[in-house]
Amino acid sequence: MVENATKKIFAGPRIRRLRRERGLSQSQMAAELGFSTSYLNLVERNQRPVSAQFLLRLAEVYDVELTAFAGTDEARAFADLSEILADPMFKGVGLSRGEMQDMADAAPKAVEAFTLIYKSFQQARQNATELSSQVVEREGASPESIFPVDEVRDFIHDRKNYFPELDEAAEATHEELGLQRDDAFMVLSGRLDEEHGIRVRIMPHEVMPETLRHFDFHRRQLLISEMLDQSARVFQLAFQLAMLEFKPMIQRIGDTHTWQTEEARRLVRISLANYFAGALLMPYARFLGDAKTLKYDIEHLGRRYNTSFEQVCHRLTTLQRPGERGVPFFFIRVDKAGNVSKRFSAGRFHFSRFGGTCPLWNVHDTFAYPGRIATQIIQMPDETTYFSVARTVRRVGALYGQVDQQLAIGLGCDIAYARELVYAKGRDLENIDATPVGPNCRLCERPACPQRANPPLTKALVLDERSRGISAYRFSQE
Repeated sequence: MVENATKKIFAGPRIRRLRRERGLSQSQMAAELGFSTSYLNLVERNQRPVSAQFLLRLAEVYDVELTAFAGTDEARAFADLSEILADPMFKGVGLSRGEMQDMADAAPKAVEAFTLIYKSFQQARQNATELSSQVVEREGASPESIFPVDEVRDFIHDRKNYFPELDEAAEATHEELGLQRDDAFMVLSGRLDEEHGIRVRIMPHEVMPETLRHFDFHRRQLLISEMLDQSARVFQLAFQLAMLEFKPMIQRIGDTHTWQTEEARRLVRISLANYFAGALLMPYARFLGDAKTLKYDIEHLGRRYNTSFEQVCHRLTTLQRPGERGVPFFFIRVDKAGNVSKRFSAGRFHFSRFGGTCPLWNVHDTFAYPGRIATQIIQMPDETTYFSVARTVRRVGALYGQVDQQLAIGLGCDIAYARELVYAKGRDLENIDATPVGPNCRLCERPACPQRANPPLTKALVLDERSRGISAYRFSQE
Protein backbone atom coordinates (compact mmCIF):
# COMPACT_ATOMS: atom_id res chain seq x y z
CA MET A 1 0.00 0.00 0.00
CA VAL A 2 1.04 3.60 -0.46
CA GLU A 3 2.93 4.59 2.64
CA ASN A 4 1.65 8.16 2.86
CA ALA A 5 -1.94 7.08 2.49
CA THR A 6 -1.72 4.53 5.34
CA LYS A 7 0.60 6.43 7.65
CA LYS A 8 -0.72 6.81 11.22
CA ILE A 9 -1.55 10.34 12.28
CA PHE A 10 -0.11 11.64 15.53
CA ALA A 11 -1.63 15.06 16.14
CA GLY A 12 -1.34 15.50 19.91
CA PRO A 13 0.08 19.05 20.01
CA ARG A 14 -2.45 20.27 17.43
CA ILE A 15 -5.37 18.82 19.39
CA ARG A 16 -4.00 20.24 22.65
CA ARG A 17 -3.77 23.69 21.05
CA LEU A 18 -7.34 23.38 19.77
CA ARG A 19 -8.57 22.44 23.26
CA ARG A 20 -6.73 25.30 24.95
CA GLU A 21 -7.93 27.83 22.36
CA ARG A 22 -11.49 26.89 23.33
CA GLY A 23 -10.77 27.00 27.07
CA LEU A 24 -11.67 23.34 27.63
CA SER A 25 -10.31 20.81 30.07
CA GLN A 26 -9.47 17.32 28.86
CA SER A 27 -12.58 15.91 30.52
CA GLN A 28 -14.81 18.57 28.93
CA MET A 29 -13.45 17.97 25.43
CA ALA A 30 -13.60 14.21 25.85
CA ALA A 31 -17.25 14.44 26.91
CA GLU A 32 -18.15 16.68 23.95
CA LEU A 33 -16.46 14.28 21.54
CA GLY A 34 -17.84 11.11 23.13
CA PHE A 35 -14.45 9.60 23.95
CA SER A 36 -12.83 8.75 27.26
CA THR A 37 -10.58 11.25 29.01
CA SER A 38 -7.81 8.65 29.17
CA TYR A 39 -7.92 8.19 25.37
CA LEU A 40 -7.74 11.96 24.80
CA ASN A 41 -4.84 12.18 27.23
CA LEU A 42 -2.92 9.51 25.31
CA VAL A 43 -3.69 11.21 21.99
CA GLU A 44 -2.48 14.60 23.24
CA ARG A 45 0.80 13.02 24.40
CA ASN A 46 1.22 11.28 21.00
CA GLN A 47 1.06 7.89 22.69
CA ARG A 48 -1.90 6.90 20.53
CA PRO A 49 -2.55 7.69 16.86
CA VAL A 50 -5.70 9.61 15.98
CA SER A 51 -8.49 7.43 14.63
CA ALA A 52 -10.60 8.43 11.65
CA GLN A 53 -13.70 8.44 13.88
CA PHE A 54 -12.00 10.81 16.32
CA LEU A 55 -11.00 13.21 13.52
CA LEU A 56 -14.52 13.21 12.09
CA ARG A 57 -15.95 14.05 15.52
CA LEU A 58 -13.45 16.90 15.91
CA ALA A 59 -14.51 18.34 12.56
CA GLU A 60 -18.20 17.94 13.38
CA VAL A 61 -18.16 19.32 16.94
CA TYR A 62 -15.67 22.17 16.52
CA ASP A 63 -16.25 23.02 12.84
CA VAL A 64 -12.62 22.66 11.81
CA GLU A 65 -11.16 21.44 8.52
CA LEU A 66 -9.66 17.95 8.63
CA THR A 67 -6.67 19.32 6.75
CA ALA A 68 -5.79 21.26 9.91
CA PHE A 69 -4.61 17.94 11.36
CA ALA A 70 -2.52 16.89 8.35
CA GLY A 71 0.64 18.30 9.94
CA THR A 72 1.42 20.71 7.10
CA ASP A 73 2.40 23.59 9.41
CA GLU A 74 4.48 21.31 11.62
CA ALA A 75 6.21 19.72 8.62
CA ARG A 76 7.12 23.12 7.25
CA ALA A 77 8.31 24.27 10.70
CA PHE A 78 10.52 21.18 11.04
CA ALA A 79 11.98 21.66 7.56
CA ASP A 80 12.67 25.35 8.22
CA LEU A 81 14.24 24.58 11.60
CA SER A 82 16.41 21.82 10.13
CA GLU A 83 17.64 24.13 7.41
CA ILE A 84 18.42 26.99 9.79
CA LEU A 85 20.20 24.83 12.35
CA ALA A 86 22.36 23.40 9.56
CA ASP A 87 24.15 26.76 9.54
CA PRO A 88 27.71 26.25 10.89
CA MET A 89 27.07 28.95 13.51
CA PHE A 90 24.84 26.40 15.34
CA LYS A 91 27.41 23.60 15.14
CA GLY A 92 28.00 23.47 18.89
CA VAL A 93 24.33 23.45 19.88
CA GLY A 94 23.89 19.71 19.33
CA LEU A 95 20.13 19.74 18.83
CA SER A 96 18.92 16.31 17.70
CA ARG A 97 16.33 15.68 14.98
CA GLY A 98 13.97 14.43 17.68
CA GLU A 99 14.29 17.66 19.64
CA MET A 100 13.72 19.71 16.50
CA GLN A 101 10.62 17.65 15.72
CA ASP A 102 9.33 18.23 19.25
CA MET A 103 9.80 21.99 18.83
CA ALA A 104 8.03 22.00 15.47
CA ASP A 105 5.12 19.92 16.78
CA ALA A 106 4.67 21.87 20.00
CA ALA A 107 5.10 25.41 18.70
CA PRO A 108 5.14 25.83 14.90
CA LYS A 109 4.37 29.56 15.25
CA ALA A 110 7.39 30.00 17.52
CA VAL A 111 9.52 28.30 14.87
CA GLU A 112 8.03 30.67 12.30
CA ALA A 113 9.11 33.63 14.46
CA PHE A 114 12.59 32.12 14.81
CA THR A 115 12.72 31.71 11.03
CA LEU A 116 11.91 35.40 10.54
CA ILE A 117 14.70 36.35 12.94
CA TYR A 118 17.15 34.12 11.10
CA LYS A 119 16.11 35.54 7.73
CA SER A 120 16.75 39.05 9.04
CA PHE A 121 20.14 37.91 10.25
CA GLN A 122 20.86 36.32 6.87
CA GLN A 123 19.90 39.53 5.13
CA ALA A 124 22.16 41.61 7.36
CA ARG A 125 25.01 39.14 6.91
CA GLN A 126 24.62 39.02 3.16
CA ASN A 127 24.45 42.79 2.92
CA ALA A 128 27.81 42.94 4.65
CA THR A 129 29.57 40.65 2.19
CA GLU A 130 31.80 41.75 -0.63
CA LEU A 131 29.37 40.35 -3.20
CA SER A 132 26.58 42.58 -1.95
CA SER A 133 28.92 45.56 -2.06
CA GLN A 134 29.82 44.76 -5.67
CA VAL A 135 26.16 44.52 -6.64
CA VAL A 136 25.47 47.89 -5.07
CA GLU A 137 28.54 49.49 -6.66
CA ARG A 138 28.23 48.05 -10.17
CA GLU A 139 24.47 48.01 -10.65
CA GLY A 140 23.33 50.83 -8.41
CA ALA A 141 20.97 48.55 -6.50
CA SER A 142 20.28 49.09 -2.83
CA PRO A 143 20.92 46.08 -0.58
CA GLU A 144 17.25 46.07 0.45
CA SER A 145 16.11 45.61 -3.14
CA ILE A 146 17.58 42.10 -3.24
CA PHE A 147 14.99 40.62 -0.87
CA PRO A 148 11.42 41.81 -1.69
CA VAL A 149 10.76 38.64 -3.71
CA ASP A 150 11.35 36.47 -0.63
CA GLU A 151 9.09 38.64 1.51
CA VAL A 152 6.24 38.48 -1.01
CA ARG A 153 6.78 34.75 -1.52
CA ASP A 154 6.36 34.16 2.23
CA PHE A 155 3.23 36.35 2.28
CA ILE A 156 1.65 34.21 -0.43
CA HIS A 157 2.81 30.94 1.14
CA ASP A 158 1.41 31.87 4.56
CA ARG A 159 -1.99 32.34 2.91
CA LYS A 160 -1.64 29.04 1.04
CA ASN A 161 -1.76 30.96 -2.25
CA TYR A 162 -5.51 31.44 -1.83
CA PHE A 163 -7.19 34.85 -1.69
CA PRO A 164 -10.97 34.37 -1.43
CA GLU A 165 -11.90 38.02 -2.08
CA LEU A 166 -10.07 38.03 -5.39
CA ASP A 167 -11.48 34.65 -6.41
CA GLU A 168 -15.05 35.69 -5.67
CA ALA A 169 -14.64 39.01 -7.49
CA ALA A 170 -13.08 37.25 -10.48
CA GLU A 171 -15.92 34.71 -10.66
CA ALA A 172 -18.52 37.47 -10.56
CA THR A 173 -16.69 39.45 -13.26
CA HIS A 174 -16.35 36.35 -15.44
CA GLU A 175 -20.10 35.82 -15.27
CA GLU A 176 -20.85 39.51 -15.85
CA LEU A 177 -18.68 39.60 -18.98
CA GLY A 178 -19.83 36.20 -20.24
CA LEU A 179 -16.24 35.30 -21.02
CA GLN A 180 -15.70 32.50 -23.52
CA ARG A 181 -12.33 31.05 -24.43
CA ASP A 182 -12.48 32.12 -28.08
CA ASP A 183 -13.59 35.72 -27.57
CA ALA A 184 -11.81 36.66 -24.33
CA PHE A 185 -9.47 39.12 -26.04
CA MET A 186 -12.32 40.97 -27.75
CA VAL A 187 -14.50 40.99 -24.62
CA LEU A 188 -11.74 42.32 -22.36
CA SER A 189 -10.65 44.87 -24.96
CA GLY A 190 -14.25 46.04 -25.16
CA ARG A 191 -14.51 46.33 -21.39
CA LEU A 192 -11.35 48.43 -21.20
CA ASP A 193 -12.62 50.68 -23.99
CA GLU A 194 -16.23 51.09 -22.87
CA GLU A 195 -15.68 51.42 -19.11
CA HIS A 196 -12.28 53.09 -18.98
CA GLY A 197 -11.73 54.69 -22.37
CA ILE A 198 -8.62 52.60 -22.95
CA ARG A 199 -7.70 51.44 -26.44
CA VAL A 200 -5.73 48.20 -26.79
CA ARG A 201 -3.02 48.18 -29.46
CA ILE A 202 -0.73 45.35 -30.58
CA MET A 203 2.69 46.87 -31.18
CA PRO A 204 5.55 45.69 -33.44
CA HIS A 205 8.64 44.25 -31.79
CA GLU A 206 10.85 47.02 -33.16
CA VAL A 207 8.69 49.62 -31.37
CA MET A 208 8.72 47.73 -28.04
CA PRO A 209 11.89 45.59 -28.19
CA GLU A 210 12.24 45.21 -24.41
CA THR A 211 8.65 45.65 -23.21
CA LEU A 212 5.74 43.21 -23.35
CA ARG A 213 3.01 45.42 -21.89
CA HIS A 214 2.86 49.17 -21.30
CA PHE A 215 -0.07 51.23 -20.06
CA ASP A 216 0.08 54.80 -21.36
CA PHE A 217 -2.14 56.57 -18.83
CA HIS A 218 -2.20 59.96 -20.54
CA ARG A 219 -3.00 58.65 -24.02
CA ARG A 220 -5.34 55.99 -22.58
CA GLN A 221 -3.67 53.19 -24.49
CA LEU A 222 -2.66 49.69 -23.45
CA LEU A 223 0.22 48.60 -25.65
CA ILE A 224 0.82 44.85 -26.05
CA SER A 225 3.85 43.35 -27.76
CA GLU A 226 3.24 41.23 -30.85
CA MET A 227 5.77 38.75 -29.39
CA LEU A 228 3.17 37.50 -26.89
CA ASP A 229 0.96 34.61 -27.94
CA GLN A 230 -2.81 34.84 -27.61
CA SER A 231 -3.05 33.39 -24.08
CA ALA A 232 -0.41 35.82 -22.82
CA ARG A 233 -2.13 38.78 -24.51
CA VAL A 234 -5.44 37.92 -22.87
CA PHE A 235 -3.71 37.52 -19.50
CA GLN A 236 -2.18 41.00 -19.79
CA LEU A 237 -5.61 42.48 -20.49
CA ALA A 238 -7.01 40.69 -17.44
CA PHE A 239 -4.12 42.04 -15.35
CA GLN A 240 -4.85 45.60 -16.48
CA LEU A 241 -8.53 45.16 -15.69
CA ALA A 242 -7.59 44.06 -12.16
CA MET A 243 -5.45 47.16 -11.64
CA LEU A 244 -8.23 49.45 -12.88
CA GLU A 245 -11.32 47.94 -11.24
CA PHE A 246 -10.04 46.09 -8.17
CA LYS A 247 -7.03 48.11 -7.04
CA PRO A 248 -8.65 49.06 -3.67
CA MET A 249 -9.27 45.38 -2.92
CA ILE A 250 -5.73 44.47 -3.94
CA GLN A 251 -4.38 47.33 -1.82
CA ARG A 252 -6.44 46.22 1.18
CA ILE A 253 -5.18 42.64 0.98
CA GLY A 254 -1.59 43.83 0.63
CA ASP A 255 -1.98 46.14 3.62
CA THR A 256 -2.71 43.18 5.92
CA HIS A 257 1.07 42.75 6.07
CA THR A 258 3.71 45.21 7.26
CA TRP A 259 6.22 45.40 4.42
CA GLN A 260 9.89 46.08 4.98
CA THR A 261 10.35 47.92 1.68
CA GLU A 262 8.32 49.86 -0.86
CA GLU A 263 9.58 47.43 -3.51
CA ALA A 264 7.87 44.54 -1.70
CA ARG A 265 4.65 46.56 -1.38
CA ARG A 266 4.62 47.19 -5.14
CA LEU A 267 5.54 43.60 -5.94
CA VAL A 268 2.70 42.14 -3.89
CA ARG A 269 0.22 44.37 -5.76
CA ILE A 270 1.52 42.99 -9.04
CA SER A 271 1.34 39.43 -7.69
CA LEU A 272 -2.25 39.87 -6.51
CA ALA A 273 -3.29 41.41 -9.83
CA ASN A 274 -1.75 38.40 -11.57
CA TYR A 275 -3.74 36.16 -9.21
CA PHE A 276 -6.96 37.96 -10.20
CA ALA A 277 -6.12 37.63 -13.89
CA GLY A 278 -5.69 33.87 -13.58
CA ALA A 279 -8.90 33.59 -11.55
CA LEU A 280 -10.83 35.65 -14.12
CA LEU A 281 -9.77 33.43 -17.02
CA MET A 282 -10.18 30.21 -14.99
CA PRO A 283 -13.04 30.84 -12.50
CA TYR A 284 -12.75 28.76 -9.34
CA ALA A 285 -15.77 26.45 -9.22
CA ARG A 286 -15.92 25.75 -12.94
CA PHE A 287 -12.17 25.27 -13.25
CA LEU A 288 -12.01 22.93 -10.24
CA GLY A 289 -14.84 20.83 -11.66
CA ASP A 290 -13.13 20.56 -15.03
CA ALA A 291 -9.79 19.78 -13.38
CA LYS A 292 -11.32 16.85 -11.51
CA THR A 293 -13.22 15.62 -14.57
CA LEU A 294 -10.09 15.77 -16.74
CA LYS A 295 -7.94 14.27 -13.94
CA TYR A 296 -5.77 17.38 -13.81
CA ASP A 297 -4.63 17.04 -17.42
CA ILE A 298 -2.73 20.34 -17.71
CA GLU A 299 -2.60 20.53 -21.50
CA HIS A 300 -6.28 19.60 -21.86
CA LEU A 301 -7.24 22.29 -19.34
CA GLY A 302 -5.11 24.77 -21.25
CA ARG A 303 -6.99 24.04 -24.46
CA ARG A 304 -10.37 24.26 -22.73
CA TYR A 305 -9.61 27.67 -21.22
CA ASN A 306 -7.23 28.92 -23.93
CA THR A 307 -4.51 29.40 -21.32
CA SER A 308 -0.85 28.41 -21.25
CA PHE A 309 0.75 25.43 -19.52
CA GLU A 310 2.30 27.70 -16.88
CA GLN A 311 -0.94 29.62 -16.30
CA VAL A 312 -2.82 26.36 -15.68
CA CYS A 313 -0.12 25.10 -13.29
CA HIS A 314 -0.28 28.37 -11.35
CA ARG A 315 -4.06 28.16 -11.11
CA LEU A 316 -3.95 24.57 -9.86
CA THR A 317 -1.88 25.66 -6.85
CA THR A 318 -4.57 28.17 -5.81
CA LEU A 319 -7.46 25.70 -5.42
CA GLN A 320 -7.55 25.86 -1.61
CA ARG A 321 -11.10 27.05 -0.90
CA PRO A 322 -12.33 25.51 2.39
CA GLY A 323 -14.74 22.68 1.64
CA GLU A 324 -13.95 22.88 -2.07
CA ARG A 325 -10.27 22.08 -2.38
CA GLY A 326 -8.33 20.60 -5.24
CA VAL A 327 -5.18 18.51 -5.02
CA PRO A 328 -2.61 20.41 -2.90
CA PHE A 329 0.12 20.91 -5.49
CA PHE A 330 3.59 22.34 -5.21
CA PHE A 331 5.06 24.36 -8.06
CA ILE A 332 8.54 25.35 -9.16
CA ARG A 333 10.04 27.17 -12.13
CA VAL A 334 13.74 26.92 -12.98
CA ASP A 335 16.01 28.03 -15.79
CA LYS A 336 18.76 26.07 -17.53
CA ALA A 337 21.29 27.08 -14.88
CA GLY A 338 19.07 25.74 -12.09
CA ASN A 339 18.07 29.17 -10.79
CA VAL A 340 14.66 29.06 -9.10
CA SER A 341 12.45 31.97 -10.18
CA LYS A 342 9.17 30.75 -8.68
CA ARG A 343 8.25 28.21 -6.04
CA PHE A 344 5.19 27.45 -3.95
CA SER A 345 3.92 24.51 -1.91
CA ALA A 346 0.32 24.01 -0.80
CA GLY A 347 1.21 20.84 1.13
CA ARG A 348 4.11 19.33 3.03
CA PHE A 349 6.71 19.54 0.27
CA HIS A 350 9.52 21.86 1.37
CA PHE A 351 11.68 23.99 -0.89
CA SER A 352 14.98 25.27 0.42
CA ARG A 353 14.69 28.95 1.32
CA PHE A 354 18.34 29.69 0.73
CA GLY A 355 19.42 27.61 -2.27
CA GLY A 356 18.50 25.71 -5.42
CA THR A 357 17.00 22.26 -5.93
CA CYS A 358 18.17 18.67 -6.21
CA PRO A 359 19.73 17.74 -9.60
CA LEU A 360 18.15 14.27 -9.37
CA TRP A 361 14.71 15.81 -9.79
CA ASN A 362 13.86 15.40 -13.47
CA VAL A 363 12.51 18.93 -13.80
CA HIS A 364 16.10 19.72 -14.79
CA ASP A 365 16.16 16.99 -17.45
CA THR A 366 13.25 18.40 -19.44
CA PHE A 367 15.49 20.89 -21.25
CA ALA A 368 16.84 17.90 -23.20
CA TYR A 369 13.37 17.18 -24.66
CA PRO A 370 11.46 20.50 -24.87
CA GLY A 371 7.68 20.39 -24.75
CA ARG A 372 7.44 16.77 -23.57
CA ILE A 373 5.90 15.94 -20.21
CA ALA A 374 8.02 13.88 -17.82
CA THR A 375 6.74 12.19 -14.67
CA GLN A 376 8.69 11.00 -11.66
CA ILE A 377 8.12 9.65 -8.17
CA ILE A 378 10.52 11.29 -5.73
CA GLN A 379 11.21 10.70 -2.05
CA MET A 380 12.65 13.20 0.41
CA PRO A 381 15.05 12.26 3.23
CA ASP A 382 12.13 12.21 5.72
CA GLU A 383 10.59 9.44 3.53
CA THR A 384 7.68 11.57 2.33
CA THR A 385 6.96 10.60 -1.27
CA TYR A 386 5.65 12.77 -4.10
CA PHE A 387 4.44 12.45 -7.68
CA SER A 388 5.93 15.04 -10.01
CA VAL A 389 5.08 16.31 -13.50
CA ALA A 390 7.57 18.47 -15.41
CA ARG A 391 7.77 20.20 -18.79
CA THR A 392 9.55 23.09 -20.45
CA VAL A 393 7.78 26.29 -21.44
CA ARG A 394 8.78 29.20 -23.67
CA ARG A 395 8.19 32.64 -22.24
CA VAL A 396 8.51 34.79 -25.37
CA GLY A 397 9.13 33.59 -28.89
CA ALA A 398 12.75 34.32 -29.74
CA LEU A 399 13.65 35.82 -33.09
CA TYR A 400 16.22 34.27 -35.41
CA GLY A 401 19.69 34.50 -33.90
CA GLN A 402 18.44 35.09 -30.36
CA VAL A 403 18.71 32.70 -27.43
CA ASP A 404 15.43 30.85 -26.92
CA GLN A 405 13.96 31.64 -23.49
CA GLN A 406 13.16 28.22 -22.08
CA LEU A 407 12.15 27.52 -18.51
CA ALA A 408 11.12 24.29 -16.82
CA ILE A 409 7.95 23.91 -14.77
CA GLY A 410 7.61 21.29 -12.06
CA LEU A 411 4.19 20.49 -10.56
CA GLY A 412 3.73 17.79 -7.95
CA CYS A 413 1.71 16.44 -5.06
CA ASP A 414 1.87 13.93 -2.25
CA ILE A 415 1.83 10.36 -3.59
CA ALA A 416 -1.50 9.83 -1.80
CA TYR A 417 -3.16 12.06 -4.45
CA ALA A 418 -1.40 10.51 -7.46
CA ARG A 419 -4.40 8.36 -8.45
CA GLU A 420 -6.36 11.54 -9.13
CA LEU A 421 -3.93 12.55 -11.89
CA VAL A 422 -4.07 11.36 -15.48
CA TYR A 423 -0.27 11.24 -15.45
CA ALA A 424 -0.23 8.36 -12.96
CA LYS A 425 -2.13 6.06 -15.32
CA GLY A 426 -0.21 2.82 -15.69
CA ARG A 427 2.17 3.60 -12.81
CA ASP A 428 2.54 1.05 -10.02
CA LEU A 429 1.50 3.03 -6.97
CA GLU A 430 1.49 0.00 -4.69
CA ASN A 431 5.14 -0.97 -5.04
CA ILE A 432 6.79 2.39 -5.45
CA ASP A 433 10.28 2.76 -6.84
CA ALA A 434 11.00 6.37 -5.90
CA THR A 435 14.03 8.45 -6.80
CA PRO A 436 15.74 9.63 -3.59
CA VAL A 437 16.14 13.42 -3.70
CA GLY A 438 16.87 16.18 -1.21
CA PRO A 439 16.16 19.89 -0.73
CA ASN A 440 19.60 20.81 -2.10
CA CYS A 441 23.16 19.52 -1.67
CA ARG A 442 24.01 21.73 1.30
CA LEU A 443 21.01 20.44 3.25
CA CYS A 444 20.95 16.82 2.06
CA GLU A 445 22.68 14.11 4.10
CA ARG A 446 22.26 11.24 1.63
CA PRO A 447 25.62 9.46 1.28
CA ALA A 448 27.29 8.39 -1.98
CA CYS A 449 25.21 10.62 -4.24
CA PRO A 450 26.90 10.86 -7.67
CA GLN A 451 25.24 14.24 -8.33
CA ARG A 452 26.44 15.93 -5.13
CA ALA A 453 27.88 19.39 -5.85
CA ASN A 454 28.55 20.48 -2.25
CA PRO A 455 29.08 18.70 1.07
CA PRO A 456 26.27 18.95 3.64
CA LEU A 457 26.59 21.75 6.17
CA THR A 458 25.70 19.43 9.03
CA LYS A 459 28.43 16.80 8.51
CA ALA A 460 32.21 16.71 8.84
CA LEU A 461 34.15 15.86 5.67
CA VAL A 462 36.06 12.58 5.56
CA LEU A 463 39.13 13.04 3.36
CA ASP A 464 41.21 10.08 2.16
CA GLU A 465 43.80 10.58 -0.58
CA ARG A 466 43.97 6.80 -1.10
CA SER A 467 40.36 6.41 -2.18
CA ARG A 468 37.85 8.12 -4.49
CA GLY A 469 34.14 7.39 -4.20
CA ILE A 470 31.31 7.96 -6.67
CA SER A 471 30.55 11.18 -4.81
CA ALA A 472 33.07 14.01 -4.76
CA TYR A 473 32.48 14.35 -1.03
CA ARG A 474 32.52 11.77 1.73
CA PHE A 475 31.34 12.78 5.15
CA SER A 476 30.79 11.39 8.61
CA GLN A 477 27.44 9.76 9.30
CA GLU A 478 27.53 10.78 12.96
